[in-house]
Amino acid sequence: MTYSKHSSRSSEEVEKRLAEAAARHKFGILHIHDLKQTLESKGIHLGSECKVYDVCNPQAASKALVTDMRVSTVLPCRISIFSDGEGCTIAAVKPSAMLAATGLDGVASLAEEVEREVLAIIDEAAQT
Repeated sequence: MTYSKHSSRSSEEVEKRLAEAAARHKFGILHIHDLKQTLESKGIHLGSECKVYDVCNPQAASKALVTDMRVSTVLPCRISIFSDGEGCTIAAVKPSAMLAATGLDGVASLAEEVEREVLAIIDEAAQT
C-alpha cells in the first residue's frame, strides 16, 4: 500500500523541505536516484521529474537488523517525488506493507513506528 500527498510547491522546493523534515525525524538521506536523468542517459525520455530518496533512521534499522538480517531486503525506506502538472507528488510504500510482504516476524511494531515517521516526513514536505 502506498501513501502519497500532492503539493502545489515545485519539486525543488519539496526536495529541500523533505531533507529538512527527514533530519527533524532523525532520518538521513543515503542516496538520491534521479530517474529522469538516468533514463535520459540511456536514450529514454521520461518527461516528468522523478527522484527517489533512500532514507533511513539508523537506530530503527539497527534494531530491525539485529532481530532478523532478512529485514535488509526492505531497507532503506524510499520516498519518491515526481512532478505532476501543477506541483508534485510525494509518495512511499508504507513500511508496514513492505515488511508484511516479506512474511518476517518480530519487527512489525518497529515498522509501524518507522511508518509514522515516514508519513510525517511526507506530510511536512508537502505542506503548503
